[in-house]
Amino acid sequence: MISSAISRVSALLLATIGLTMLFAADTILPYLLPGLTPAASWLGQLIAAGWLSIALFNWNGRNTILGGIYGRPAVNLNLMLYLVSALALFKANGRSPAVLVMGALFGVMAIVYGVALLRGPFDLPAPR
Repeated sequence: MISSAISRVSALLLATIGLTMLFAADTILPYLLPGLTPAASWLGQLIAAGWLSIALFNWNGRNTILGGIYGRPAVNLNLMLYLVSALALFKANGRSPAVLVMGALFGVMAIVYGVALLRGPFDLPAPR
């Protein structure tokens, strides 16, 4: 149940941000990065493609166990995505409050997947 909840939250977070960037990159990017022209919206759409593909990956794997031998690739993928994204967003400090909120969300998800990596498989039955 814990693995399913983590995968669902991750998929919904990435899908929400990815769809927003896909369809409104020309509006959002100049707000987040002052000085960036709306003609550079292809950059936001390119990032959205990556986020949407990982969201779909997480949604398709929502019923699998995170961690262990078979679930480690999913944990590693998400850990690197969230960790690098959070660090990059925190490095861009002073841009806007939206960047800090996204950085905080990605930081929390990086911690969750870091715990999944170090703890091992979630949802194991209790030993008898």
